[in-house]
Amino acid sequence: MNAAQRAKSGLDSAQRIVVKIGSALLVDESKGVLRRRWLEALAEDLVALHKQGRDVIIVSSGSIAVGRRYLSLGSRALRLDEKQAAAAAGMIRLAHAYQETLGHHDLIVAQVLLTLDDTESRRRYINARNTLGTLLDMRAVPLINENDTVATDEIRFGDNDRLAARVAAMISADTLVLLSDIDGLYTADPHHDDKAQLLTEVHEITPEIEAMAGDPVTAHGSGGMVTKLAAARICLGAGCRMVITKGHDDHPLKRLAEGARATWFLPQATPARARKQWIAGSLKPVGTLWLDPGAVKALHQGKSLLPAGVTKVEGTFERGAAVIIRSPEGHEMARGLMTYPSADARRIAGHKTAQIEQLLGYRGPDEMIHRDDLVLL
Repeated sequence: MNAAQRAKSGLDSAQRIVVKIGSALLVDESKGVLRRRWLEALAEDLVALHKQGRDVIIVSSGSIAVGRRYLSLGSRALRLDEKQAAAAAGMIRLAHAYQETLGHHDLIVAQVLLTLDDTESRRRYINARNTLGTLLDMRAVPLINENDTVATDEIRFGDNDRLAARVAAMISADTLVLLSDIDGLYTADPHHDDKAQLLTEVHEITPEIEAMAGDPVTAHGSGGMVTKLAAARICLGAGCRMVITKGHDDHPLKRLAEGARATWFLPQATPARARKQWIAGSLKPVGTLWLDPGAVKALHQGKSLLPAGVTKVEGTFERGAAVIIRSPEGHEMARGLMTYPSADARRIAGHKTAQIEQLLGYRGPDEMIHRDDLVLL
């Protein structure tokens, strides 16, 4: 299979796609304004994917690059607090541009502000995952911006690529597209080495691959190949494909599907399998649920765990915690992630889902553990 066939196959089979857009693509660096024509062409690509029934998520940089113009900060190097102020001024304009552009195609854009901390805190992680999942179920297009007004590490170290990878892992995306100012990973810096060769496929981030990473090459962008490889490592671990391709020209996603030069990072597992492995082997359980025979049968049929089938809840934990699931005989039969904290789980254990609101005073999920967050052992 040649490069064009691999690219087409990668996008054709993708059902949930995260597209990361760098500042250098979205913003005219000389003027500090959005490249509207480019954004409109990208919107057409996104709409085409959306009409095919794909889930589309955008992770966009550019708020600082846009905001500095409106605050008259010039082209000089900015202090951290000035970058945060520029982000605040630019973020609203950036979101409006996406809303206006995609709105012309009758797509609903929903802005979500995240930081890397939000992907590391279990409670915020599960809340963000549920929100994004609900938006996708409603056929909206989540627009994720780095919350640079409160984040500092992302601004300092250019972790926007890594944030995009964390988002892809969080929502079990199968493909992350990094639209960049370079068309992939080279064996050496192509700006300084004429013999540098493009790697079209990478299956593992080895020390040799890491040694090929270079430095940032743009004034407004803060990333570089180092952060892209960090993103690739996250994606591979989550069973998500990642591709780096040049995005400066119009219709970058269409060009990618037609075989544009790119580097594909290909995992060994699917997102679902990788997530199950993570739940089963990487998380430390902090509680235990005991089931009745009917619930055991339901889980073996691939169903979610409902409160009615839980006979006892052991441990103290928060929402999103990993727990052991035991059969009536005491055998560890599964592990999963809780949709309720332990106190609420005890209140609704053994009750029907229709009683949840009456018992808790709020309407929570029907499931105590969703089947996507449960793995049988």
